[in-house]
Amino acid sequence: MSQKRAVGWIGACLLLSVTLCLAQEANNMQQQITDHSRKAQQYLQEKKPDLAIPELQALVALDPNNTEARGNLGVLLFFKGDYANAAPLLRAAINRRAGLWRIQTLLGFCELKLGDTSGARADFESAFPHLDDEKIRLQAGMQLIDLYASSGDPDKATKIVEVLRSHDPANIHVLLAAYKIYSQLCDESILSLSMADPDSAEMHEVMAREMLRYGDSDRAIAQYRTAIKIDPKLPGIHFELAEALSYSLNPADKAEAESEYKLALEMNPGDAKAMCRLGEIDVAGDNLPQAYAEYSRAVKLAPTDIDANLGLAHTMIRMKKNDQALPILEQVIKLDPADETAHYLLSQLLWQQDKKEDAKQELELYKKYKAMKEKLQTVYKQLKMAPPQSHSGDVNYDGNSDGI
Repeated sequence: MSQKRAVGWIGACLLLSVTLCLAQEANNMQQQITDHSRKAQQYLQEKKPDLAIPELQALVALDPNNTEARGNLGVLLFFKGDYANAAPLLRAAINRRAGLWRIQTLLGFCELKLGDTSGARADFESAFPHLDDEKIRLQAGMQLIDLYASSGDPDKATKIVEVLRSHDPANIHVLLAAYKIYSQLCDESILSLSMADPDSAEMHEVMAREMLRYGDSDRAIAQYRTAIKIDPKLPGIHFELAEALSYSLNPADKAEAESEYKLALEMNPGDAKAMCRLGEIDVAGDNLPQAYAEYSRAVKLAPTDIDANLGLAHTMIRMKKNDQALPILEQVIKLDPADETAHYLLSQLLWQQDKKEDAKQELELYKKYKAMKEKLQTVYKQLKMAPPQSHSGDVNYDGNSDGI
């Protein structure tokens, strides 16, 4: 064999040997990846994070491009409180694969713990619109609200509050956040208005509203009169004055309220609330046909308005049109299941139809929601604030179920 052929043969053997070694090493690495992956999945299913973490760490070291392994390891380290090591793993996962919104939310919480508020805000903003898990959406949303509030962005915070309330309207944490944000916006608006024009009709209207909140109706009425003197065409001002006058104990004020409601309607013929108030006045004066016409028009203007529907049903009952009133009362309860007056009136109609069990059920609901309303009255009293006034025809149950 010539020297050249011998060298070529040796080279070919060496190349084959290296190739075989590399293939064997690759096979060994792949086997290790498979083993670590299998064990990690097993420990995750068994809810043994302390055993899963080293398996995932080994897996990431062998296969740095494994997005799922990085994400799972980052999640486990996050819940273990190791935010410094969790953050880069979570960030790498979302950089490699779009749409990992829960992972991005966890990254936001990591960044908060590490003091990176700007990074956290950006991640929460990106992920929040896509979160479908209620608990995660609530946590991310509440954190965004805090970030916006602390950075002086109440308008952006308000949008998050509205989203959270649409999903869970009775959540006390969301309601508290809403109160804080709306109070901040209210205070800022009052301050801005006072600086822009402290003697404007609008400013006097705001002052009147604030006085009414704390039960000072006499001073509120004076402020409304001043506002009307400055600008008698200020939108809604006549209705608001009429509302304040209607709660007054002075008979002259109550008489004036009617003319103010009529002025409100002249300025805005589509004012269903003003139409309801006129209907209420006519019911009190036993002018039922006029009240029926006014409430009917109010319902046409605002089909889902509680006052309009309840006023119309009550007027129908007074006019002995019980069959027509019953479906309206049922509609009111669909619109507002906690309206105690609707439950009371419905119970009376059902009793007259000899549906005693249904009537008793409605009476129980009436008493339940009436008790809740009385508790709210107590809260407002403790706050030294005037409670929201009802125009829906409050009734008091006297224990007699033999008709209205």
